[in-house]
Amino acid sequence: MSVPPALSAAQVLDSPLDDLLATAGVEILDSSITDRTFFGAAVQRKSGGTVLRMPTGRSELEHDTVARYLIAQAFGVDLPDLPPPFVTAVA
Repeated sequence: MSVPPALSAAQVLDSPLDDLLATAGVEILDSSITDRTFFGAAVQRKSGGTVLRMPTGRSELEHDTVARYLIAQAFGVDLPDLPPPFVTAVA
């Protein structure tokens, strides 16, 4: 099982998204969920890898922002919560 890297808030917020994904070892896959209130999910595999399941058809800004926030949540990076209506849950 691989150990996830330690990420800083600066890396999460400032790195180009492709670089952040590579550094964190995170893969983004399309989600089949079409509900407009679903913005994405981070899935941590037993193998240690992390996958973001993201809806298609969203703006680049939304995709980028939510991906960064989910990575921060998955790796324990301290960032302020997103404002309503965004809610995160851990299952």
